[in-house]
Amino acid sequence: MKQKPVILLNIDSLMSEPLEVATQTGHAPALQFLMEKGSYIPNMVSSFPTMSVTIDSSLLTGTYADKHHVPGLNWFDDSRKEIINYGTGFRETLRLGMRRSVHNMLYRLNNEHLSSDVTTIYEDLANMGIPSASINSFVYRGNTPKRLHVPRLLSTLTRFEDGEWTTNATSILSLGLFSKLRPRGFTLQIAAGNYKYTARELRHLIRRKQLPGFTFCIFQDLDARIHFRGPMDIKGIAKIDREIQKTLNMYPSWEEALNRNVWMVMGDNGHSPTGASYRKFVIDLRKTLKKYRIGRIDRPVHKKDQIVLCVNQRMAYIYILDKNLSLSEVSEQLKNDPRIDIIARKDGDFIHVTSGMREGSLHYCPTGEYTDEYRQTWSMEGNPELLDLHVINNNELFYGDYPDALARVYSVLHSHSGRFIVVNAKPGCDFKAQSTPFHLGGAAHGSLHKQESLVPLVIAGTTEKPLFPRMVDMKELVLRLNCQRDNSRI
Repeated sequence: MKQKPVILLNIDSLMSEPLEVATQTGHAPALQFLMEKGSYIPNMVSSFPTMSVTIDSSLLTGTYADKHHVPGLNWFDDSRKEIINYGTGFRETLRLGMRRSVHNMLYRLNNEHLSSDVTTIYEDLANMGIPSASINSFVYRGNTPKRLHVPRLLSTLTRFEDGEWTTNATSILSLGLFSKLRPRGFTLQIAAGNYKYTARELRHLIRRKQLPGFTFCIFQDLDARIHFRGPMDIKGIAKIDREIQKTLNMYPSWEEALNRNVWMVMGDNGHSPTGASYRKFVIDLRKTLKKYRIGRIDRPVHKKDQIVLCVNQRMAYIYILDKNLSLSEVSEQLKNDPRIDIIARKDGDFIHVTSGMREGSLHYCPTGEYTDEYRQTWSMEGNPELLDLHVINNNELFYGDYPDALARVYSVLHSHSGRFIVVNAKPGCDFKAQSTPFHLGGAAHGSLHKQESLVPLVIAGTTEKPLFPRMVDMKELVLRLNCQRDNSRI
């Protein structure tokens, strides 16, 4: 029997509570249908930081950042002494250099930064002879050389000769104006399409009977709405649901759509509501660390710079460039701010965790006498409350406010080279550095907290599920479904 194509619809910033409200109040009939006819997992654990490129890299490679090496939307390359920014906000991107950020996002992310030691779903399926489609995702690395084109009016924003570049991608690739499936398709978004454009590209494949073994689509519009309106934006979900309805309507019935395909819908990160007072809820790291010389984003790093700041909304990297300045000294300085709930750094083979909110410290490393709910083992000493860890009979570990915290904190601290500290803001707060965007009275993400880390997953058209409710276990599920296709040919 021929295996069904797998369609994964990733709705940026879709969260369980507003999804459930939308379906229960009749605002999302397509999503309600898929939930009723399939499986619903409300607590899938995302990656850390909870930022788009890191999340997509984790989903597509089945690894955390210590393996795929994409540490966030904003980080510092110690070997080249430069800030890598994939587009965190207009002012910050403009000051860092628009051409550089665009080049990072369109080319270096897939061809240099995403580790060659890991493979994507697309690459693994291609090795099995199964094609894939990527629609609206900046992480697109596959096995097929693709020649992408920059519209002439926008070519000055890139570093590509004649506005063209070659990259290894999926056999079917849609990426805004750079690569379109429909010759007459048009989107006002330059590098990616809005939710209607994404849905039309998907329907184009269905209409032409060109669905490959795996199709990954990202609907990005909901994220921007939530940043300003707050997490309970039912209207944004309803708009995307209408596009899913149109897609299901292409089949004789919605039930037939499930008979022919496996449909998955998931969020990538949640949001934490942010406070309305700048003084209370915006953590300006430049003021917290004002006793040190901090590098400016609008010029190259100077030899005299002691620290570089890279903010990912509610999480930040603090890079210590001065070899005479210890990580512990800077950590102690950060502890003076009670709005910083996690301060983590490497300490030899261990991870050292402290907090501006709680007393004590926690030391841990992989492999040891404690076993967590994902069957990972750890050695640990100190105060487990710093990561809200709960130890019960026989050294079993369970996570509270910070899902899969031990693995996710370990992963970011081993995601790239350099001497740095990772900080996490308590709910309601946002980090700020030079020209960093912040979201007063709205919502933000990036942190380790469960509000941003737990997202919903709906699976219909199959009874298969991921081994664990984590983003990093999605790759194994997709490959398992397609291996059934492969085995059916034997």
